[in-house]
Amino acid sequence: MFYALATGKVRLPGVKFTHILSDIETLNRAAHQETYDITALSFYGYSFVADKYVLLDCGASFGEGYGPIVVAAHPIKKSELADHKVAIPGEMTTSYLALKLFEPSVETVTMPFDKILDAVQAKEVEAGLLIHEGQLLFSQIGLHRVVDLGQWWQETTGLPLPLGANAIRRQLGPDMGRKVARVIRDSVTYALEHREPALNYAMQFARDMDPQLADKFIGMYVNRWTLDYGEEGRRAVRELLACGAAVGLVPASFKVEFLTEAA
Repeated sequence: MFYALATGKVRLPGVKFTHILSDIETLNRAAHQETYDITALSFYGYSFVADKYVLLDCGASFGEGYGPIVVAAHPIKKSELADHKVAIPGEMTTSYLALKLFEPSVETVTMPFDKILDAVQAKEVEAGLLIHEGQLLFSQIGLHRVVDLGQWWQETTGLPLPLGANAIRRQLGPDMGRKVARVIRDSVTYALEHREPALNYAMQFARDMDPQLADKFIGMYVNRWTLDYGEEGRRAVRELLACGAAVGLVPASFKVEFLTEAA
């Protein structure tokens, strides 16, 4: 998403961008202190900082019939998930919210997202909730899928599963927010139109990932939804967080707000 912005292919005059790399749960928690002016965060994490940040209308990731996956070292039925402890990448991630909507009684333990796959394989945990490229790797190391939460969500609601978004501090004002949204959209557009150099840039952050696998993973989450939510995407966000509010996981006072081009 940020290849063109980070390499100066697109610019916002008068504004300097410094890129900070962190896992999503760290960013979710940093948003409580307004550590960053612009931040990626989980849609679920956003529900706790909506008084501080507003959602940009580009840069989001949706799972269209796929998403976070619960895997185990041996076959487990979906109906038996409540009987097993699941490692999760954070209690403010959208994957956690989706898991709790799927099985409210599930017991969880938190660990870094990039440790979960190995922990399940080593049987240090009974099951694990995979985000990022682990969704494409688990079967190669003999693990079993329990449930694909993105697939479950789409079958249940007919909507894509909203996962992560970009947001900007409200204190910066709507005019700056719209300028930032435009330059991020320009950056995503540039990457989609110059896929090979953008992929080569991204590979330096890819944790020894196979380039073909990286390309497949990027295609799953950097696409038309990333350029613009559209009405269906916004409806999906509202539906997900309304479901969370209905079971007491999302603050009752929370209201979704998207910073759009219109004043």
